[in-house]
Amino acid sequence: MKAIVIYDSVFGNTQKVAETIAAALRAKAEVEIVRPSAQALQLLSGSDLVVVGSPTRGFRPTEDMAALLKRIPVKALATARVAAFDTRFKADELKSVTTRFVVKTGGYAAKRIASQLTKAGGSLAAPPEGFYVEDIEGPLKSGELDRAASWATSLLPPPQPALGA
Repeated sequence: MKAIVIYDSVFGNTQKVAETIAAALRAKAEVEIVRPSAQALQLLSGSDLVVVGSPTRGFRPTEDMAALLKRIPVKALATARVAAFDTRFKADELKSVTTRFVVKTGGYAAKRIASQLTKAGGSLAAPPEGFYVEDIEGPLKSGELDRAASWATSLLPPPQPALGA
């Protein structure tokens, strides 16, 4: 199985999550991990699993990630399973009622990423996932990297029974 993890990161938190996801996938897949680039677009071809992540910036992925997602050709992911993740605040932990409302209404990057991946023909391997940070620049909340590894493992197809079993 061939997998690609494409991520963008501003303060390093999303990079840590992406590296954890890639490491977990390596147990059963050949994995490339890259930032949004022309190389990332080329690596999509032939990938069985495409995992894309970004920090949530103004309810959306970063500009570089959004630009990459828009450049994925229609049907380019027709044979791939796809998954999206982001790093975010927990809306219910924000002090300002107004900010909490705005975040809950505006949403997070992962949902938008998943939408773009399915528009390119991919089939969702899992619902979009968010990993939580303590503050604007991080760090990640305790246990989030373990949760990322577990989520990544859930993206892998179940083992096939041995012939004759």
